[in-house]
Amino acid sequence: MKTCSHADTSQKQTNAKVNSWLYLLERFDVGVVHLDSNIRVLGMNDYARRCLPVQEKMPFGKIVTDFHPEAARPKVKFLLGQAECPVNNAPPMAMMINIPERVLLIKVSKLSDELGAATGYTLVFYDITEVVSQEVDDAPGAKGQEVVKRQFRKIPTVKQNRVLLVDVQSVSFIRSEGHYTWVHTAQGGQFCNLTIGDLESRLDPHCFLRVHRSYIVNLSQVDEIVRDDGRMTLRMMGSTPVEIPVSRSSVARLMDQLGLTDAISAKV
Repeated sequence: MKTCSHADTSQKQTNAKVNSWLYLLERFDVGVVHLDSNIRVLGMNDYARRCLPVQEKMPFGKIVTDFHPEAARPKVKFLLGQAECPVNNAPPMAMMINIPERVLLIKVSKLSDELGAATGYTLVFYDITEVVSQEVDDAPGAKGQEVVKRQFRKIPTVKQNRVLLVDVQSVSFIRSEGHYTWVHTAQGGQFCNLTIGDLESRLDPHCFLRVHRSYIVNLSQVDEIVRDDGRMTLRMMGSTPVEIPVSRSSVARLMDQLGLTDAISAKV
C-alpha cells in the first residue's frame, strides 16, 4: 500500500491554496473606477491610473466607453446594463481593454442614495493575466529580436455569476456569437465574453486553427474529415457527434497542419 508522506500532503495543500480563487484574489491588486449616474469618470485609484491610459486619453469627465477600443465598447455597455438589473448582481466578466496582452476580470455595481435613486457606478477590475496565460517566444521581430507574447493556459468563462477557468487542452472547439464566444469541452459549452479574434491571438497556432469565421478547432480532437458536394466539415471527438464547417479559404492551411496536403493533392 502506498503511503502519503507529510511532505506530499503539505505540498498538495500548498498547491490547492495557490490555485484557489480566494488566495489569488488576496494577492491581486484591485483597480477601482468611480462613475457618475451618466457613466462619466469621476475618479480612480492609483492602480487603475497605472493600468489605464490616463495621460493618453484623459478619461476624467468623459463617458467611460469613450476611452475604450471600439471592439470593447459593447462589452462595457453590457456590463453597465447588467448593473441596472434589479434582481441579479452584475456577473463578473473577463474582457480585453486598452492594455496590450492583458486580461482583466471586471465587475460593475450601481450605487444608490438613501431613497434608492442611482447616484453612480463603481467599476472594479483584477488583472488575471498571470493566472490564465504564459509567455512564449514567437517569430523573430523586425530587428532580429524574438517577440514574446502570451498564450492562454486557461480560458476565463462565466457561468451563473461565477468565473470558471477552462484548461486549454480540454477545449474541443470555440464558436463565435457576435462579440462573444462559447468554449466547448466534453462537459458542454461555457460562455466567454472574449471575441473569437481575442482567443485566436492567444491560443497556440500549432494546436488550434480557425477553420471558419465562427469556429476555432483543437486539431488534436478532430476525429474525421467529411467531404460532401465540395464542402468540408470536421467531425469532432466525443460521445455526441459535432460537425464544424470549414471555409474554402481555410482548407489548404488545415490540410497542411494535419499533414495531409500530399494525400489530398493526389486525389484532386
